[in-house]
Amino acid sequence: MTKPHKILITGATGFIGTNLIPILLENGYSVVASSRDIEKARSQPWFKQVEYISWTIENTPANINLFKHFNQPDLLIHLAWEGLPNYGSSHHIESNMMANYFFCKNLIQHGLKDLTIAGTCMEYGKVNGELTEDMPSNPKNAYAIGKVNLLNCFHALKNQFGFDLKWLRLFYTYGEGQHKNSLYAQLMEAIKDRKECFNMSKGDQIRDYLSIQEMATFIMKAALQKNITGIINICSGHPITVKSFVENIIKQHNSSLQLNTGVFPYSEHEAMYFWGNNSKLSKIITNE
Repeated sequence: MTKPHKILITGATGFIGTNLIPILLENGYSVVASSRDIEKARSQPWFKQVEYISWTIENTPANINLFKHFNQPDLLIHLAWEGLPNYGSSHHIESNMMANYFFCKNLIQHGLKDLTIAGTCMEYGKVNGELTEDMPSNPKNAYAIGKVNLLNCFHALKNQFGFDLKWLRLFYTYGEGQHKNSLYAQLMEAIKDRKECFNMSKGDQIRDYLSIQEMATFIMKAALQKNITGIINICSGHPITVKSFVENIIKQHNSSLQLNTGVFPYSEHEAMYFWGNNSKLSKIITNE
């Protein structure tokens, strides 16, 4: 099976994009990187190793050939999505979803044959237990609704154009460079500042975590193959409580930080106990 050579990455300067691009380069792939902020892109160590094309997805003219504009990529890994981590904003449904649809559709109708899009485990809704790809979607916040609507649009588009679609439902990731409001970023700041205690929820929620390096590697592996398409969970498959996750990070950094649990309420847009089934991902990794 011939693997793609030239890979277009949107959202190149986001948390996942900045970690995915070095892995692609290390594996010998040619990368066309795109984001709206060229100055932020210039600060990345990989900037001179890629072909960078600045683009604002919301302002895509109808008469442009994006496939040609981005120099005819073999594969698009579409990570771009504005407005996070505000999951409840109506922007995700009212403008973001359609802007991303028309952007990808433009590439497809002009020749793109291989499309990988970052979805979210929130598409399953507030469901407890193990989440498998064949479960129905039941999104409960605007971000997840926008993603599910986008997926449905591409299902319809596949009837008109022939292309491979891999929809990656990303679970939880963590690592250096994550948004400052994330649990991991706040925890690392507390460790670095040698604070005595760390305020958090009770921490008995069950989640599914991958380091950003693992997440980026699995995204690459899923995107570059064509045997398994459709919805693919990108997850560890190993449930862990949030408290245990935090305790593990503290231990790894030999910190004496104490946990002050029960300070914050549970998230309203997530179920209490859930993790991903990674059988599809495991097959992809095994069959490389």
